[in-house]
Amino acid sequence: MNSRWLLSLILLLCVAPADAAPDPFDQSTVPLEVDSTDPARAKIVLLAGAPSNKSGQHEYFAGCALLMDWLKSQPGVWPVMARDGWPKNEAVFKGARAVVYFGDGGGKQPFVDPARWATFSKLMDAGAGFVLLHQAVDFPAGPDAAKVSGWLGGIFHGDIGCRGHWDMDLKPTGDHPVLRGVKPFAAPADGWLYNLHFAGKGVTPLLVGAVPDKSRTTADAKKHVGRDEVIAWATQRPSGGRGFAFTGADLHKSWGYESQRRMVINGILWSAGLDVPAAGAVVPIEPGALQKNLDKKIAPPATTTPGTKSKPKPAPLKAK
Repeated sequence: MNSRWLLSLILLLCVAPADAAPDPFDQSTVPLEVDSTDPARAKIVLLAGAPSNKSGQHEYFAGCALLMDWLKSQPGVWPVMARDGWPKNEAVFKGARAVVYFGDGGGKQPFVDPARWATFSKLMDAGAGFVLLHQAVDFPAGPDAAKVSGWLGGIFHGDIGCRGHWDMDLKPTGDHPVLRGVKPFAAPADGWLYNLHFAGKGVTPLLVGAVPDKSRTTADAKKHVGRDEVIAWATQRPSGGRGFAFTGADLHKSWGYESQRRMVINGILWSAGLDVPAAGAVVPIEPGALQKNLDKKIAPPATTTPGTKSKPKPAPLKAK
């Protein structure tokens, strides 16, 4: 009897790991810096910023992994992803049709490093597309700010710009190719930046929405109470090259909104000089995709009453 019980226990232990839930922090299956061997494919380099903020916010690695999957399914496209904001092998930039950076801003952008600025500037001056997401558009004032604004079409400065978290109802405006297949959508409690310095000529607003009056914290923003604010835009540079930016995507769960996914992939394709499909990019999302490739972050200490032991659990992220 004892031997049978022991055998049953061994079998149970062998089977249990296979049934265990996948580790949401396992990033080992994401291919990094895998260059294209087919020059006919349009190379798009994705720069995922280093871990930032708390769980469920600023999930730059997981977000770029999703973007890479969607780009892989677009005909003639080869996405290359690098972690911590910059590739270990800068050769992956060779021939890139566009560069996408999803990471921290405020001077933490990897390309502002003097040793990297020349490499990045050469890419932009050669006409490569430029895409910034969320707070990456926050670029510090300085001698290079005008260049970045020209490449992107606009940048955030704290002198007039505002930022924060609130519910947004977002509306596509115009008929730009980036908006193909994009419908109005709601994005509750996400993080936004608005009232930016725009370059002017060649800049096209894409997505706008109403903001709470209390979010207008600068003197300039308070002049425009009731105005729909630009949350995404595109630019065609007079000297060649294109730029696209979206200031949302603070919350990882927002990739569950189909119109957000489609607009961002459309914007990347357009910035790379590629044709956007008539109905917009196909951007399916599999169950559980938002619980994969997350960064391990230090959780804030739990607030407990004496004599209790409770640990906060992050809310599940679900696609819509």
